[in-house]
Amino acid sequence: MADSYIGLMSGTSLDGVDGVLAAPDPQGGRFTSLVHTHVPFDASLRSELLALNRSGTDELHRAALAANGLSAAYACVVERLLAQASLDRSQVAAIGAHGQTVRHRPHAYDGTGYTVQLINGALLAERCGIDVVCDFRSRDLAAGGQGAPLVPAFHAALFGQPGHDHALLNLGGIANLTLLHADGRVSGFDTGPANVLMDGWCASHRGSGFDEGGAWAAGGQVDAGLLERLLAEPYFSLPPPKSTGRDLFDMAWLEGRTAGFPATPQDVMATLSELTARTAAEALNRHLPGAESLHVCGGGAFNRDLLARLARHLPSTRVARSDALGVPPDQMEAMAFAWLARAFLERRPGNLPAVTGAAGPRVLGALYPAG
Repeated sequence: MADSYIGLMSGTSLDGVDGVLAAPDPQGGRFTSLVHTHVPFDASLRSELLALNRSGTDELHRAALAANGLSAAYACVVERLLAQASLDRSQVAAIGAHGQTVRHRPHAYDGTGYTVQLINGALLAERCGIDVVCDFRSRDLAAGGQGAPLVPAFHAALFGQPGHDHALLNLGGIANLTLLHADGRVSGFDTGPANVLMDGWCASHRGSGFDEGGAWAAGGQVDAGLLERLLAEPYFSLPPPKSTGRDLFDMAWLEGRTAGFPATPQDVMATLSELTARTAAEALNRHLPGAESLHVCGGGAFNRDLLARLARHLPSTRVARSDALGVPPDQMEAMAFAWLARAFLERRPGNLPAVTGAAGPRVLGALYPAG
C-alpha cells in the first residue's frame, strides 16, 4: 500500500525546487520527512519565470514552455528523492506540486481575481508515473478567499498546542505568518516582503543571488527616512485576510521608493532587512500579543541578521528556527504540500477560511492520475 507522499515547492524567491518525501503517522496527522533535496533552477528557466511575473510579448507561448521546463525540474527532484530513499514509485501515494506563482491578484478586476501557478501536471504525472495533485490555490479563490496562505492549516495540524500562544513565520520571497492561539483558533496572512526585495537588491549591487547569512545587511546602517517611506506602503496597514507577491513588491516598487535617497547600497540592504523584521514583528504584536515563541522557516531562517532583528523587536518572544519543532526551515513548505496532497486524496479541506477569507472549507487541488 502506498503510504508516502512527495511535496514539491518553488517559491517567489525563485532559487529552485525543494522536494520532500514524507510519511504520515498512522495514529494522527503528523508528517515525518524521510528525505529532502533541493535542485537550483538553471539560469535560463529562472530568468524566464522571473520575466513572466510582468506583462510581455507572447506570454501564453512562453508560459506554456516555462511550465514544461518547471515540470521537468520537478520530475528531476522526484527521481532524486526516490533514489535517496531507495523507494519504488509505487510506494508513493501522490505528489503535491505547488507550481511557480507568476501572478497573484485575488479579488482584483472582477471581484474574483486570479492566481497563476505555472505547472504542467499532466506532464509531471507522465514523467514520474505517480498521481499528481496541483492547482491548490484556485478553489479557495473561487470560494471568495485569497488563495493564500495555505500553509497555516498544515502548521495547525502539526504544531498546535492548546493553552499556548505561538506563531510560525515563513521567510520565503514573501513573509507569511501563522498564529496558533491558545484557544485553538488559527489565523495567518502575508505580512509583506522577505527575500524578494533583498535578493533583488543583492543581485543588482553585488552580482550574487542572496546575502549569505545577512552579512552585507549586518554591516550597513538603517536609513530611518527610507524605512519610513517603505513602511508607508498601504498594504502593511490592511487588515487580514490578505496576501501579496511580486505583483506589488518587486524591484520597480523598491526603485521608486529609493529614488532621491542618498543611502549607500549597503545601507539600503540593512533597511530592507529591518523592513521585513519590523513588519513581521508588528503584525505578530498586533494580532497575537504575548506570543510565547516564534519559529522561523524558509530561506530567510538562515539569515542571521534578519533573525537578530526579529529578536530585538520581540524581546518577550522566543525566536528560533523551525528545527526546534523537528522540521528544518528549508523543508517546511514542501512538506506542507505533501500534506495537502494527502488531504486532497482523503477529500479533506485544505484551507482555513479564517485565514484566507473563503466562504467555507474546501478540498483543494486537481488530480492528474499516473495512468
